Amino acid sequence: MIELAGIIILGILAQWVAWRFKIPAILPLILIGLIVGPISAEYITRDGSKYIEPVWNGTKGLFPGEGLYYFVSLAISIILFEGGLTLKRSEIKNVGPVITKLITIGAAVTFFGAGILAHYIFDLSWKISFLFSGLIIVTGPTVITPILRNIPLKKDLSAVLKWEGILIDPIGALVAVLVFEFISVGGGSGFTKTALVEFGKILLFGTTFGFTFAHALAFLINKKWIPHYLLNVVSLSTVLLVFVESELFAHESGLLAVVVMGMVLGNGKLNNLKELLYFKESLSVLLISILFILLAANIDMKDLLLLYNWKTVVVFGLVVFLIRPLAVFLSTFNSSLKINERLFISWVGPRGIVAAGIASLFGSKLLKQGVPGAEYITPLVFMVVLGTVLLNATTARLFAKLVGVFLKDSNAILIVGASKPARLIAKYLQNNDKRVVLIDSNKMFVEQSAKEDLEAYEVNIYDDDLTNNIELNDVGYLIAMTGSDAVNKFAINSLSAAFGEQGAFRLATADEVKNKNYEKKHLFFTPYDDYINLSEAVRDYPSIHEVSINSEEEYKTTMQKLFNQVESIPLFVKTTDGNLSLIAEFESQKLSPKKAKLVYLGDKI
Repeated sequence: MIELAGIIILGILAQWVAWRFKIPAILPLILIGLIVGPISAEYITRDGSKYIEPVWNGTKGLFPGEGLYYFVSLAISIILFEGGLTLKRSEIKNVGPVITKLITIGAAVTFFGAGILAHYIFDLSWKISFLFSGLIIVTGPTVITPILRNIPLKKDLSAVLKWEGILIDPIGALVAVLVFEFISVGGGSGFTKTALVEFGKILLFGTTFGFTFAHALAFLINKKWIPHYLLNVVSLSTVLLVFVESELFAHESGLLAVVVMGMVLGNGKLNNLKELLYFKESLSVLLISILFILLAANIDMKDLLLLYNWKTVVVFGLVVFLIRPLAVFLSTFNSSLKINERLFISWVGPRGIVAAGIASLFGSKLLKQGVPGAEYITPLVFMVVLGTVLLNATTARLFAKLVGVFLKDSNAILIVGASKPARLIAKYLQNNDKRVVLIDSNKMFVEQSAKEDLEAYEVNIYDDDLTNNIELNDVGYLIAMTGSDAVNKFAINSLSAAFGEQGAFRLATADEVKNKNYEKKHLFFTPYDDYINLSEAVRDYPSIHEVSINSEEEYKTTMQKLFNQVESIPLFVKTTDGNLSLIAEFESQKLSPKKAKLVYLGDKI
């Protein structure tokens, strides 16, 4: 009982430490696991026992026998399902082919390259070497996301790393399973045919079960056949059912099935998707905390000492500085990504929970079978996991600055509110080569935005997850233009630090317009208009116009005309080089209006 409670308490403490110091949680989790496991057994406890003993002599401990690995498999399935829910097709319009090549060509380069290194440097058999390389194909989303949250990057660059991390997990697991089966059955000429059959079965049953159950669950939720209070637990049980059923039909197809299920649900028309995401995210945090501590604690000190030599440094260095860049550059050849973006993707390749979990499972099984070199599998993979996470967590931000992918000026625009006025203004900005993101809790507004080819998300700004969205790292302007004065003020107060680096603006309240209280003029989206004025102007004249201004006097005259015309609202000043400034921003910076255009909404003057 004490051990179980201790794992949860220490796991959540590690998550808090990671949040506080802005590091991937895997670092404190693995360190805690090593302390309460092999380190305590070797240096702290008198009888050589571990504070936390996941498996002891194969038959005792918290998870005797195969219990630990059943738990690991089920937990990983939930984590990958949650990752699949976050994958949106709209994120990869420009980089879809790159991601496809990374999880195919890139995976192949890593598999063969790392396998050859392990064979010749550690003198391992080809079978064990390629099992190791199959396990380190994966780049874990649970460790990439915390790293990217603290680095302002272009959306496409963040999307590549995020999608690669989630999609390559089942691929790496599949490759490792095929190699493991090859070792277990002793190889031989008949294995090739068997492997192809197994591969086909995994693809068939994984995709079929994931696709079918996703649509079935969405149908039940949308038809309200599942009561609200059972929504999350029914979804959880369905994920476990899909994983187990798929595994029964084709061994190791479960991970693919849950990723497919998550992707289908995340991209479909599913009511309560946000609720489902919150629940799965909380559950994933808990499971990741437990898993990393358990798996690290399950390692023995004698296994760690196997790596206490120069060979370990050479393998790690070549995997990180040769194999990963080679895989990335081959996968991104002739793509739209620039050289510096390819370098950054090459640098960020931390391994995560899937590699660690499957390594523990296969390493222990092969040890029981007496396979030579099996004792290297778990510690070697953990070395790569811990080393890559530590390297990327401490250097990714600096490296982004060195290669020039760090966005010094975050110029994307976040508009809080997706009503018709917001959509009209967002479309104008988008047509002028600005990235605009609309957020709203109104599902109909978000759906209408998508129909108008605008990037929009159904988000409640009172939730914390908005600031954790790595796709918004390039946002520097915040504009709050909902019909609620309270929401607009809250957005400015709570989101300005994260998204208002270049400026944060809101609509004036009706009271401010009435009393002409403009002491803080720089805060206002439009100088003298509230939401009602904006809505009425859009209702009667849903167009945005541009008028040339060639002097300061002409600017003042034009502005006065717009103020005298009730349903004409000045929005921006557009310079000859295409830069746009809000009126409040333009006037506060005292910029020159020469050879510019005044952009306004409503009745044409």
